[in-house]
Amino acid sequence: MNTINYMQRARDLYRAQGFDKDYVWAKTDDIPFSTLDKPLKDCTVAIVTTVVIEPEIPKQMRAAASYSFEELPDRPDTDELAWDKITTNTDDRQSYFPLEVLEALAAKGEIGGLAPRFHFVPTEYSQKNTLEKDAPAIAASCLEDKVDIALLVPL
Repeated sequence: MNTINYMQRARDLYRAQGFDKDYVWAKTDDIPFSTLDKPLKDCTVAIVTTVVIEPEIPKQMRAAASYSFEELPDRPDTDELAWDKITTNTDDRQSYFPLEVLEALAAKGEIGGLAPRFHFVPTEYSQKNTLEKDAPAIAASCLEDKVDIALLVPL
C-alpha cells in the first residue's frame, strides 16, 4: 500500500505556489472542546463553514460572519477553495452544507434544533487572524444564539 506524506506534500505545494516559508501547523496544548452537559436531543446545533457566501468581497478582506439561512444561496461559491475538482464536485450541497439533514434530525427529535444562523470562516493561513479575530467572532455569535454544538464543515 502506498502512503501519502501529507505534511511534505503540503510543504511542496506551498513552495510551488511561491511561498518562501513552510506553513507552520497550528498547535495548542489547551484543547478548547468539552463534553456535552445535556443530551443531544436538547442541543442547539450551529453550522460553521468555509463555503464563500459573499464572493464579491475580496478574499483578503473577508472575516468571520454570521448569516440567516434565508441568505444561503442555492449554490454557494466554492470555486476559489482548494478541493479536488477532478474527481469530486459540489453539485450535492448536502455533502458540504448539511442543512436539510440537520433539519430532519431536529424534526425527529434527535437534536434539539438548528441555531438561527450559520457562520462563515475564511480559509486563511494566518493563525493570528484565526485566533484573534475569526474564532472569537464565531464563538461570540454561537453564544448569542445559545449554541451547544458547532458542526465544523470545511470544504
